Amino acid sequence: MTRWIGITLGDVTGVGPEVTLKALAAEAANNDTRYLLIGDEGYLRRLNEKLGTRVPLKKFSGYDAAGKVFITRPFAGPLPEDLPAGSPAAAQAAFAALKDGARRCLRGELGAVVTAPVNKEAIVRAGHKFVGQTELFAKAARTKRYAMMLLGDDEHERWLRVALVTIHTSIKSVPRKITADKITLAIELATQACRDLGLARAKIAVCGLNPHAGEGGEFGDEEIKTIAPTVRAAQKSGLDVVGPLSGDTVFYHALRGDFDAVVAMYHDQGLAPLKAVAFDTGINWTLGLPFIRTSPDHGTAYDIAGKGIANPSSMISAIRLAKQLANNRKTS
Repeated sequence: MTRWIGITLGDVTGVGPEVTLKALAAEAANNDTRYLLIGDEGYLRRLNEKLGTRVPLKKFSGYDAAGKVFITRPFAGPLPEDLPAGSPAAAQAAFAALKDGARRCLRGELGAVVTAPVNKEAIVRAGHKFVGQTELFAKAARTKRYAMMLLGDDEHERWLRVALVTIHTSIKSVPRKITADKITLAIELATQACRDLGLARAKIAVCGLNPHAGEGGEFGDEEIKTIAPTVRAAQKSGLDVVGPLSGDTVFYHALRGDFDAVVAMYHDQGLAPLKAVAFDTGINWTLGLPFIRTSPDHGTAYDIAGKGIANPSSMISAIRLAKQLANNRKTS
């Protein structure tokens, strides 16, 4: 059975449609995967012509139709041609595309969904309660057991894989939101992610929260009271996990292959080193969903949208990971 991958176009006033077209121009011919692009058809066709990407777009009429790349619009009426950056119409369309992609995955129609960047503020201004795409998909799947993982490789093909205990939260609220349950969940999902990737092992490093992992209680007691006991419990359950380790050295060791994934306590602790290593190729992967969801690790980049200069590397990586994971599930 041919695998279908859905791609939501994101905010069309950003670079999402551009990196999608460029990525498909480079990637679509590599195997028999078929693609369903979810967004505005007219906007995408005009951009396809402007960029000269020549992606063979066909209007979606069903999963048994002949073709390789299809487009469907999950909202009423086409979008205007010249929308300002972050316009309400673009935000509404992006939100509708996300919801449609989730529904298709939950119905088993798509092997995975890849989501182009959206603007959170624009979606909220358009009238939606929206924290982020990760949270939207978790809510659609009715699961609270999820985590964000970002992963990417450097020029030597050395990988960093980082799962987060907390995601979009203020620094001052992080200590009280770090619980044994959340740390355990991140460890378990990071372990499963390594297995889903087909890695030979799943050795997980867990960061401390404080400098030098608390220095024995000198710089905070979260390591002593919460993180270390949780790691010991995970070890007793049979997981290959160590920690808490100092956040200023653990990523060096992970990059050289000592660990297969790192569990970080908060957003920037984990993602700053990841982006330093793989800024152009980083991928966001939502762990714990009943379907596969990946996305490029960058935003809408309104400042360069429409100029034809957006780098598609991260979108290419996100599509390749989605296909790899879908194929692994298909053959497992």
